[in-house]
Amino acid sequence: MKTTSSHGLHAASASLCTPYLLLLPLGLLAVLLALPSLGSSYARSQGLGVLCRSAAAGTDGGGGGDYSSSVASGAGDEKKAAVAETPPPPRPELSLLVGVLTVPGRRERRDILRTAYALQPAAPASRVDVRFVFCSVTDPVEAALVAVEARRHGDVLVLDCAENMNDGKTHAYLSSVPRLFASAPYDYVMKTDDDTYLRVAALVAELRPRPRDDVYLGYGFPVGDDPMPFMHGMGYVVSWDVARWVSANGDILRHNDTHGPEDLLVGKWLNIGGRGRNRYDLKPRMYDLNWFMDNFRPDTIAVHMLKDNRRWAATFTYFNVTARIHTNSLP
Repeated sequence: MKTTSSHGLHAASASLCTPYLLLLPLGLLAVLLALPSLGSSYARSQGLGVLCRSAAAGTDGGGGGDYSSSVASGAGDEKKAAVAETPPPPRPELSLLVGVLTVPGRRERRDILRTAYALQPAAPASRVDVRFVFCSVTDPVEAALVAVEARRHGDVLVLDCAENMNDGKTHAYLSSVPRLFASAPYDYVMKTDDDTYLRVAALVAELRPRPRDDVYLGYGFPVGDDPMPFMHGMGYVVSWDVARWVSANGDILRHNDTHGPEDLLVGKWLNIGGRGRNRYDLKPRMYDLNWFMDNFRPDTIAVHMLKDNRRWAATFTYFNVTARIHTNSLP
Protein backbone atom coordinates (compact mmCIF):
# COMPACT_ATOMS: atom_id res chain seq x y z
CA MET A 1 0.00 0.00 0.00
CA LYS A 2 2.78 2.43 0.88
CA THR A 3 4.74 1.81 -2.34
CA THR A 4 1.67 2.09 -4.48
CA SER A 5 0.66 5.38 -2.80
CA SER A 6 4.15 6.87 -3.26
CA HIS A 7 4.27 5.91 -6.91
CA GLY A 8 0.83 7.39 -7.50
CA LEU A 9 1.91 10.66 -5.88
CA HIS A 10 5.02 10.94 -8.09
CA ALA A 11 2.99 10.16 -11.17
CA ALA A 12 0.43 12.82 -10.30
CA SER A 13 3.18 15.36 -9.68
CA ALA A 14 4.79 14.59 -13.01
CA SER A 15 1.52 14.97 -14.85
CA LEU A 16 0.84 18.37 -13.17
CA CYS A 17 4.36 19.73 -13.86
CA THR A 18 4.55 18.74 -17.50
CA PRO A 19 2.44 21.66 -18.89
CA TYR A 20 4.37 24.21 -16.83
CA LEU A 21 7.70 22.82 -18.03
CA LEU A 22 6.50 23.23 -21.59
CA LEU A 23 5.49 26.89 -20.90
CA LEU A 24 8.77 27.82 -19.19
CA PRO A 25 10.75 28.54 -22.41
CA LEU A 26 7.91 30.75 -23.68
CA GLY A 27 7.89 32.68 -20.40
CA LEU A 28 11.64 33.25 -20.51
CA LEU A 29 11.38 34.48 -24.09
CA ALA A 30 8.64 36.95 -23.12
CA VAL A 31 10.74 38.34 -20.26
CA LEU A 32 13.77 38.79 -22.53
CA LEU A 33 11.64 40.69 -25.06
CA ALA A 34 10.08 42.91 -22.37
CA LEU A 35 13.24 43.95 -20.53
CA PRO A 36 14.45 46.53 -23.11
CA SER A 37 11.01 48.15 -23.14
CA LEU A 38 10.87 48.37 -19.34
CA GLY A 39 14.34 49.87 -19.18
CA SER A 40 13.50 52.50 -21.79
CA SER A 41 10.29 53.45 -19.99
CA TYR A 42 12.13 53.93 -16.72
CA ALA A 43 14.72 56.19 -18.32
CA ARG A 44 12.04 58.15 -20.15
CA SER A 45 10.11 58.91 -16.96
CA GLN A 46 13.18 59.30 -14.74
CA GLY A 47 11.49 57.05 -12.23
CA LEU A 48 8.59 59.49 -11.70
CA GLY A 49 6.03 57.90 -13.96
CA VAL A 50 3.83 59.56 -16.57
CA LEU A 51 0.48 60.92 -15.48
CA CYS A 52 -1.93 61.19 -18.37
CA ARG A 53 -5.27 62.83 -18.94
CA SER A 54 -8.03 60.81 -17.33
CA ALA A 55 -10.50 58.92 -19.47
CA ALA A 56 -13.34 60.94 -18.01
CA ALA A 57 -11.64 64.17 -18.97
CA GLY A 58 -11.19 62.92 -22.49
CA THR A 59 -14.92 62.90 -23.02
CA ASP A 60 -15.55 66.29 -21.52
CA GLY A 61 -16.25 68.66 -24.34
CA GLY A 62 -16.58 71.69 -22.10
CA GLY A 63 -13.00 71.87 -20.94
CA GLY A 64 -14.04 71.35 -17.35
CA GLY A 65 -12.85 67.77 -16.93
CA ASP A 66 -10.43 66.45 -14.36
CA TYR A 67 -6.89 66.85 -15.65
CA SER A 68 -3.69 65.57 -14.12
CA SER A 69 -0.16 66.77 -14.71
CA SER A 70 2.42 64.99 -16.82
CA VAL A 71 6.16 64.40 -16.51
CA ALA A 72 8.39 64.55 -19.58
CA SER A 73 12.13 63.95 -19.95
CA GLY A 74 14.87 64.28 -22.53
CA ALA A 75 16.40 60.82 -22.10
CA GLY A 76 15.73 57.81 -24.29
CA ASP A 77 16.41 56.58 -27.79
CA GLU A 78 15.36 58.08 -31.13
CA LYS A 79 12.29 55.87 -31.35
CA LYS A 80 10.59 56.95 -28.14
CA ALA A 81 7.05 58.22 -28.74
CA ALA A 82 5.77 61.56 -27.52
CA VAL A 83 3.08 61.18 -24.87
CA ALA A 84 -0.12 63.08 -25.59
CA GLU A 85 -0.66 65.36 -22.64
CA THR A 86 -3.25 67.90 -21.66
CA PRO A 87 -1.97 70.74 -19.46
CA PRO A 88 -3.96 71.86 -16.44
CA PRO A 89 -6.45 74.65 -17.08
CA PRO A 90 -4.69 78.03 -17.23
CA ARG A 91 -5.09 80.56 -14.48
CA PRO A 92 -7.93 82.97 -15.24
CA GLU A 93 -6.99 86.26 -16.83
CA LEU A 94 -9.40 88.05 -14.51
CA SER A 95 -11.07 87.26 -11.18
CA LEU A 96 -14.05 89.01 -9.63
CA LEU A 97 -15.89 88.59 -6.33
CA VAL A 98 -19.52 89.75 -6.49
CA GLY A 99 -21.01 90.45 -3.07
CA VAL A 100 -24.80 90.72 -3.14
CA LEU A 101 -25.95 92.54 0.00
CA THR A 102 -29.19 90.97 1.22
CA VAL A 103 -31.19 90.20 4.36
CA PRO A 104 -32.42 86.84 5.71
CA GLY A 105 -36.09 87.32 4.80
CA ARG A 106 -35.45 87.62 1.05
CA ARG A 107 -34.96 83.94 0.34
CA GLU A 108 -37.17 83.97 -2.75
CA ARG A 109 -35.15 86.86 -4.19
CA ARG A 110 -31.90 84.98 -3.62
CA ASP A 111 -33.26 81.92 -5.38
CA ILE A 112 -34.23 84.10 -8.34
CA LEU A 113 -30.73 85.55 -8.41
CA ARG A 114 -29.09 82.14 -8.19
CA THR A 115 -31.14 81.03 -11.18
CA ALA A 116 -30.36 84.25 -13.04
CA TYR A 117 -26.61 83.76 -12.64
CA ALA A 118 -26.70 80.01 -13.31
CA LEU A 119 -28.42 80.54 -16.68
CA GLN A 120 -25.95 83.14 -17.91
CA PRO A 121 -23.14 82.19 -20.29
CA ALA A 122 -19.75 81.93 -18.66
CA ALA A 123 -17.33 84.79 -19.15
CA PRO A 124 -14.26 83.34 -20.93
CA ALA A 125 -10.91 83.12 -19.15
CA SER A 126 -12.32 84.49 -15.91
CA ARG A 127 -13.24 83.45 -12.39
CA VAL A 128 -16.40 85.06 -11.05
CA ASP A 129 -17.75 84.09 -7.62
CA VAL A 130 -21.09 85.33 -6.27
CA ARG A 131 -21.66 85.54 -2.52
CA PHE A 132 -24.79 86.62 -0.64
CA VAL A 133 -23.71 88.92 2.18
CA PHE A 134 -25.45 89.08 5.58
CA CYS A 135 -24.62 90.64 8.88
CA SER A 136 -24.94 88.46 11.98
CA VAL A 137 -28.25 86.61 11.96
CA THR A 138 -29.60 86.86 15.51
CA ASP A 139 -33.14 85.52 15.14
CA PRO A 140 -32.94 81.76 15.83
CA VAL A 141 -35.47 80.86 13.11
CA GLU A 142 -33.72 82.96 10.48
CA ALA A 143 -30.34 81.68 11.66
CA ALA A 144 -31.44 78.08 11.13
CA LEU A 145 -32.83 78.83 7.67
CA VAL A 146 -29.73 80.78 6.59
CA ALA A 147 -27.54 77.93 7.86
CA VAL A 148 -29.48 75.44 5.71
CA GLU A 149 -29.18 77.82 2.74
CA ALA A 150 -25.44 78.09 3.28
CA ARG A 151 -25.10 74.33 3.54
CA ARG A 152 -27.13 73.79 0.37
CA HIS A 153 -25.58 76.44 -1.87
CA GLY A 154 -22.21 77.32 -0.36
CA ASP A 155 -22.57 80.97 -1.39
CA VAL A 156 -23.38 82.69 1.90
CA LEU A 157 -21.08 85.18 3.63
CA VAL A 158 -22.01 86.23 7.20
CA LEU A 159 -20.17 89.27 8.59
CA ASP A 160 -19.63 90.40 12.17
CA CYS A 161 -22.00 93.38 12.16
CA ALA A 162 -25.59 94.28 12.97
CA GLU A 163 -27.90 93.94 9.97
CA ASN A 164 -28.40 97.30 8.25
CA MET A 165 -28.35 99.05 4.90
CA ASN A 166 -26.73 102.43 5.58
CA ASP A 167 -25.14 101.86 8.94
CA GLY A 168 -21.82 100.24 8.13
CA LYS A 169 -22.63 97.01 6.28
CA THR A 170 -20.80 98.01 3.10
CA HIS A 171 -17.73 98.96 5.12
CA ALA A 172 -17.91 95.62 6.95
CA TYR A 173 -18.05 93.83 3.60
CA LEU A 174 -15.21 95.69 1.89
CA SER A 175 -12.99 95.55 4.97
CA SER A 176 -13.65 91.83 5.61
CA VAL A 177 -13.03 90.52 2.09
CA PRO A 178 -9.23 91.03 2.05
CA ARG A 179 -8.92 88.98 5.25
CA LEU A 180 -11.44 86.29 4.34
CA PHE A 181 -9.91 85.67 0.91
CA ALA A 182 -6.28 86.49 1.68
CA SER A 183 -5.09 83.08 0.42
CA ALA A 184 -6.80 83.49 -2.96
CA PRO A 185 -7.23 87.21 -3.66
CA TYR A 186 -9.35 88.51 -6.52
CA ASP A 187 -8.48 91.20 -9.04
CA TYR A 188 -11.72 93.04 -8.31
CA VAL A 189 -14.40 93.19 -5.61
CA MET A 190 -17.96 94.22 -6.39
CA LYS A 191 -20.73 95.36 -4.11
CA THR A 192 -24.25 95.08 -5.50
CA ASP A 193 -27.84 94.75 -4.29
CA ASP A 194 -30.36 91.94 -4.49
CA ASP A 195 -32.62 94.02 -6.74
CA THR A 196 -29.93 94.33 -9.43
CA TYR A 197 -29.60 92.01 -12.40
CA LEU A 198 -25.94 91.81 -13.35
CA ARG A 199 -24.88 90.49 -16.75
CA VAL A 200 -21.60 88.96 -15.73
CA ALA A 201 -19.98 88.45 -19.14
CA ALA A 202 -20.69 92.08 -20.10
CA LEU A 203 -19.08 93.33 -16.88
CA VAL A 204 -16.04 91.09 -17.31
CA ALA A 205 -15.60 92.34 -20.88
CA GLU A 206 -15.67 95.90 -19.53
CA LEU A 207 -13.11 95.08 -16.82
CA ARG A 208 -10.73 93.04 -18.96
CA PRO A 209 -8.80 95.98 -20.54
CA ARG A 210 -8.79 98.00 -17.30
CA PRO A 211 -5.89 98.29 -14.84
CA ARG A 212 -5.80 95.82 -11.97
CA ASP A 213 -5.10 98.44 -9.33
CA ASP A 214 -6.55 101.72 -8.06
CA VAL A 215 -9.86 101.10 -9.89
CA TYR A 216 -13.32 102.44 -8.97
CA LEU A 217 -15.98 101.57 -11.55
CA GLY A 218 -19.76 101.79 -11.76
CA TYR A 219 -22.61 104.19 -12.42
CA GLY A 220 -20.95 107.55 -11.83
CA PHE A 221 -23.01 110.02 -9.84
CA PRO A 222 -22.15 113.64 -10.76
CA VAL A 223 -22.00 116.37 -8.12
CA GLY A 224 -21.34 119.93 -9.27
CA ASP A 225 -18.32 119.98 -11.54
CA ASP A 226 -17.16 116.53 -10.46
CA PRO A 227 -18.52 113.93 -12.92
CA MET A 228 -18.29 111.00 -10.50
CA PRO A 229 -17.21 111.61 -6.92
CA PHE A 230 -19.01 108.38 -6.05
CA MET A 231 -20.71 105.44 -7.74
CA HIS A 232 -24.40 104.60 -7.44
CA GLY A 233 -25.17 101.87 -4.90
CA MET A 234 -26.84 99.55 -7.45
CA GLY A 235 -23.39 98.08 -8.01
CA TYR A 236 -19.79 99.23 -8.14
CA VAL A 237 -16.38 97.60 -8.45
CA VAL A 238 -13.09 98.36 -6.74
CA SER A 239 -9.76 96.68 -7.38
CA TRP A 240 -8.32 94.39 -4.71
CA ASP A 241 -5.78 96.96 -3.50
CA VAL A 242 -8.57 99.48 -2.86
CA ALA A 243 -10.52 96.96 -0.77
CA ARG A 244 -7.31 96.18 1.13
CA TRP A 245 -6.80 99.89 1.77
CA VAL A 246 -10.35 100.22 3.15
CA SER A 247 -9.69 97.24 5.41
CA ALA A 248 -6.51 98.76 6.82
CA ASN A 249 -7.77 102.33 7.17
CA GLY A 250 -8.56 102.82 10.84
CA ASP A 251 -9.58 106.45 10.33
CA ILE A 252 -12.88 105.40 8.77
CA LEU A 253 -14.05 103.75 11.98
CA ARG A 254 -12.25 106.22 14.24
CA HIS A 255 -14.20 109.09 12.71
CA ASN A 256 -17.43 107.04 12.76
CA ASP A 257 -17.58 107.54 9.01
CA THR A 258 -19.71 104.49 8.17
CA HIS A 259 -23.16 105.86 8.98
CA GLY A 260 -25.13 107.36 6.11
CA PRO A 261 -25.77 106.65 2.42
CA GLU A 262 -23.30 103.82 1.81
CA ASP A 263 -22.50 104.60 -1.82
CA LEU A 264 -21.77 108.26 -1.08
CA LEU A 265 -19.57 107.29 1.88
CA VAL A 266 -17.45 104.87 -0.18
CA GLY A 267 -16.73 107.70 -2.62
CA LYS A 268 -15.89 109.99 0.30
CA TRP A 269 -13.34 107.55 1.76
CA LEU A 270 -11.65 107.11 -1.59
CA ASN A 271 -11.62 110.84 -2.34
CA ILE A 272 -10.06 111.73 1.02
CA GLY A 273 -7.52 108.93 0.73
CA GLY A 274 -6.65 109.61 -2.91
CA ARG A 275 -7.72 106.09 -3.91
CA GLY A 276 -9.65 104.74 -6.84
CA ARG A 277 -8.12 107.26 -9.21
CA ASN A 278 -8.80 105.02 -12.22
CA ARG A 279 -12.52 105.77 -12.41
CA TYR A 280 -14.88 104.49 -15.06
CA ASP A 281 -18.49 105.54 -15.54
CA LEU A 282 -20.62 102.74 -17.04
CA LYS A 283 -23.86 104.61 -17.52
CA PRO A 284 -26.03 104.33 -19.55
CA ARG A 285 -25.20 100.57 -19.52
CA MET A 286 -26.03 100.57 -15.80
CA TYR A 287 -29.42 102.06 -15.02
CA ASP A 288 -32.66 101.93 -13.03
CA LEU A 289 -35.64 100.21 -14.58
CA ASN A 290 -38.42 102.76 -14.98
CA TRP A 291 -42.07 102.49 -14.01
CA PHE A 292 -43.19 101.27 -17.44
CA MET A 293 -40.33 98.75 -17.77
CA ASP A 294 -39.65 99.87 -21.32
CA ASN A 295 -36.11 101.19 -21.02
CA PHE A 296 -34.10 97.95 -21.25
CA ARG A 297 -30.91 98.15 -23.33
CA PRO A 298 -29.36 95.30 -25.32
CA ASP A 299 -25.89 96.31 -24.10
CA THR A 300 -26.90 96.28 -20.42
CA ILE A 301 -24.30 95.56 -17.77
CA ALA A 302 -26.64 96.00 -14.79
CA VAL A 303 -30.27 96.94 -14.37
CA HIS A 304 -31.54 98.03 -10.95
CA MET A 305 -34.86 98.45 -9.14
CA LEU A 306 -36.14 94.90 -9.70
CA LYS A 307 -38.27 95.03 -6.58
CA ASP A 308 -40.85 92.37 -7.40
CA ASN A 309 -41.31 89.18 -9.42
CA ARG A 310 -43.10 91.02 -12.23
CA ARG A 311 -39.99 93.09 -12.88
CA TRP A 312 -37.74 90.04 -12.72
CA ALA A 313 -40.00 88.27 -15.21
CA ALA A 314 -39.83 91.24 -17.59
CA THR A 315 -36.04 91.27 -17.28
CA PHE A 316 -35.74 87.55 -18.04
CA THR A 317 -38.07 87.93 -21.02
CA TYR A 318 -36.15 90.86 -22.49
CA PHE A 319 -32.78 89.12 -22.24
CA ASN A 320 -34.17 85.81 -23.61
CA VAL A 321 -33.35 83.91 -20.43
CA THR A 322 -36.57 81.88 -20.81
CA ALA A 323 -36.74 81.76 -24.62
CA ARG A 324 -36.08 78.02 -24.97
CA ILE A 325 -37.55 76.86 -21.69
CA HIS A 326 -40.95 75.17 -22.00
CA THR A 327 -43.15 75.83 -19.00
CA ASN A 328 -45.57 73.04 -19.97
CA SER A 329 -43.90 69.67 -19.52
CA LEU A 330 -46.94 67.65 -20.67
CA PRO A 331 -46.97 66.22 -24.22
